[in-house]
Amino acid sequence: MFAFLAAHRAEVFRDADYADLFAPPGLGRPSIPATQMAAIMTLQALHDYSDRETAEAVQFDVRWKAAIGAALDGAGFDPSTLVYWRNRIAKSQRPHRINEAVKKVAEQTGILRGRRRRAVDSTILADSVATQDTVTQLISAIRRVAREVPGAAEQIAAVCTGHDYGKPGKPKIDWDDPAAKDALVPALVNDATALVEALRPEDPGQPEAPAVALLALVAGQDVEPAEGSDGTDGRWRIARKVAGDRVISTVDPDARHTRKSPEARRDGYRAHLAADPETGIITDEKLTGACGEENSDPAVAGEFLAAEAARQDRCPAAGDQAAVAGAGPAAAQEPPAAGHDGDGRGHQDPDDADAGGRLAWYGDSAYGTGDLRDAIERAGHQAVIKPKPLQAPVKGGFTIDDFAVDERVGTVTCPAGHTVALSRTRIATFGALCRDCPLRSRCTTCKTGRKLVLHPRDDLLRAARRDWAATGLRKDYTAWRPNVERAVAQVATWRGRRLKLRYRGTARNHAWLKRRTAALNLRNLIGKGLTRRGGAWALAT
Repeated sequence: MFAFLAAHRAEVFRDADYADLFAPPGLGRPSIPATQMAAIMTLQALHDYSDRETAEAVQFDVRWKAAIGAALDGAGFDPSTLVYWRNRIAKSQRPHRINEAVKKVAEQTGILRGRRRRAVDSTILADSVATQDTVTQLISAIRRVAREVPGAAEQIAAVCTGHDYGKPGKPKIDWDDPAAKDALVPALVNDATALVEALRPEDPGQPEAPAVALLALVAGQDVEPAEGSDGTDGRWRIARKVAGDRVISTVDPDARHTRKSPEARRDGYRAHLAADPETGIITDEKLTGACGEENSDPAVAGEFLAAEAARQDRCPAAGDQAAVAGAGPAAAQEPPAAGHDGDGRGHQDPDDADAGGRLAWYGDSAYGTGDLRDAIERAGHQAVIKPKPLQAPVKGGFTIDDFAVDERVGTVTCPAGHTVALSRTRIATFGALCRDCPLRSRCTTCKTGRKLVLHPRDDLLRAARRDWAATGLRKDYTAWRPNVERAVAQVATWRGRRLKLRYRGTARNHAWLKRRTAALNLRNLIGKGLTRRGGAWALAT
């Protein structure tokens, strides 16, 4: 990596690509050439260095000096220079230009030409702040309002009586005394509520509005009316539950709780990846909040699917123009490829010559939703996704697949032969038909009988479960899907340790993920013999 950047950094990261960040020629220039700084930021992301560690490496490590073309006796730069460059790039029209530069290199090599597999996965990355309890968040949010909102300090002195917010640390109470804690919580909540009412901004776009909004959120997310209270008498207690979208720190309001299992809770952000399992090249990435439907694996995979179609529309590979056909409505009018029934239900090896430009998308059961399968089918691609396991209401009893669905007439027939109509909201209610049914003990324990709620693309979900059991789908999945785990491990770990994010907020950490994947892709390409031939990038191997 160091040797490659020493020879080719100016060709990968051209100074001209950063000219828009600075004044016109003759009116000023950056203190450090853009091509050098881009190489430094790429190496920093690869090695997971802090700004100070990066500045020290540039000053004292001969490899870094060679990579950026610095003199051996060069004095280096202050760590704040990296902050300046990140902020300048983030505010520009192209905030991810380092990632874009490496993707251009990959496109020129043609490493993905003819590759028709994409594997998707995600991982949780720990945030850079400490998770705060309710008391700490309330006090911290009030202090933040005092710092950021003009005139707030005077309002706090006038309306907040539960604590002296000018003193550092937590309130001086006996934390082993439940009564003392029970008295503190309502005092802080009432202070926060009174302050929000006193400072409520008329315009949500005002600079101070986010601080007041955060205080209002923190004051309501973790508390509930005390026992016997109707919520109007100022008596509150810590809620006996965790809010679904709980802010875990006022220092980084975007960080969230999530769970890998009921026992394993983790705090931070979720990094989503799409990669070509044959080459290991990461084709897309996104960092989101750790929870929320819009941040779920299927939702982000749908964004990757749309971005892939847009890329193919912009630059179809030679001899591979069919790859873009599935992105538009016309794809539905094309005849199905050999070995496929035209209904998204057949399995076809993407390596087959007849596969055309269809992409195969590989994902675990978290991606097995009807909505994502529908999006993949409409794009003309193939879903090689492990189906979610079915749960029967009665152990060993009937699952939804034991019920016959006729979408043409809108009916559902149970294993006992009873047929009911699907409602407008796709609910099949058997009700009284279950009362004397001899198969009831194997079907339901509900007193009102069995009820089925069908997804709008229930046909795709059923077909996926059939294909998983009856075709080569499982074998194909086993051969290719695990490869994305390597890309995930490369992003999330460095030299045997799990990475912890260094920045606050989704936008800054997303920018870091873009730089991280760019560095990993460049290292991957170098390992495959990346070279410069006739003014273009190519692979020697």
